[in-house]
Amino acid sequence: MPSNLGQPPYKVYRSGPRGLRERLRGEEETLLGPPGGPGPEYQRYSTGRGWRERFRRRGAGEPGAEPRKRITPGRVIKWLVVAVVAWLVLSLALFMISAQTQQSGLPASATAALSSGGNMLFSPDTILIMGTDQRPRTGPGSKEPGSNYNDAGSRTDTLMLWRLGGGTSRRLSIPRDTAVNIPGHGIGKINAAYALGGPALTIKTVEAFTGLKINHAIIVNLADFVPFINAIGGIDVKTEHVCAQVSGGPSHGGFALNLSPGVHHLNGLQALLYSRIRENPCNPADSDLTRVQHQQEVLNAIKARLLSPSTFIRLPIASWDAPKVLRSDMGGLTLMSLFIASEMGGSAPVQVLKPTGSEYLPAYGDALTVDQAAVHNAVNRLINGG
Repeated sequence: MPSNLGQPPYKVYRSGPRGLRERLRGEEETLLGPPGGPGPEYQRYSTGRGWRERFRRRGAGEPGAEPRKRITPGRVIKWLVVAVVAWLVLSLALFMISAQTQQSGLPASATAALSSGGNMLFSPDTILIMGTDQRPRTGPGSKEPGSNYNDAGSRTDTLMLWRLGGGTSRRLSIPRDTAVNIPGHGIGKINAAYALGGPALTIKTVEAFTGLKINHAIIVNLADFVPFINAIGGIDVKTEHVCAQVSGGPSHGGFALNLSPGVHHLNGLQALLYSRIRENPCNPADSDLTRVQHQQEVLNAIKARLLSPSTFIRLPIASWDAPKVLRSDMGGLTLMSLFIASEMGGSAPVQVLKPTGSEYLPAYGDALTVDQAAVHNAVNRLINGG
């Protein structure tokens, strides 16, 4: 209203929001409680400027406060179990996806040559593992002279029968220079079957030689072997004294491997080189026969490493990389049953088919011979143990 003193009329203003200083002193607008007003868990208090009704939730230890959940060993264990299960589920999902993308790696002719098998969780199957001399185009081994970069025309450096399932895990390696009858091609070295007719002919040749039916086949991918071993953090292998030049040594595009006698932690490249040693000046007894023993030792070391705590931390990466190491007729579920069956069966003893003689084969050179009795005995140990 106008003033009789000639002063301008007063105006009423609404105060703006208080600043940080006022807020820190508690000079806030009234805190709203739940719909219908504050409940019993709220209490009144006064502010610095005048009396206002304010409400705040009672803290722990105040009358009427809700008890806070304490951290107990049981709750910690529960959340650890949840985290472990989630980690395993993630790893399994990555393994299945990776395995499904690799399933088409085995030619249809090779799949057709296989015999049907059972469930490896409950009964044993016979698996043929083939490692060829095909070399990667980049990375370790790519610069070796005379390298074969194509699957066609490759030969098998590794031939291994694995009897696996139902608590059984036994292996039998066949030296690559073993003389056998290659169906349709006569007598030749067993490693030539792959070059002549691919994995399908290799399967038929091994079946004819051993009398076994092959249920599954695996072709090891050399290019992905090294990163897989690195992904699981390397492996521990007990070796003899090694001073080997692999594939001609460094001066010819190959490698040198030097190890003192004892247990060594090998990275991917070292494990690959150890599994390829044929000549070792520090141990003149090394040959193709000891070479296949080394390969089985590497497989056992991989299996042992997969159960280690350090590998559990890397499990999703290892699960993604594992199926890339091989080409197989097996899909994700069958491969998973293979890995579970291998854990159930324990470490497989090292068994090599020992030659009983030798002969010279035209177009092949010197070859190892094994009489039928020795083949029968070795196969019997593979099937029945002993």
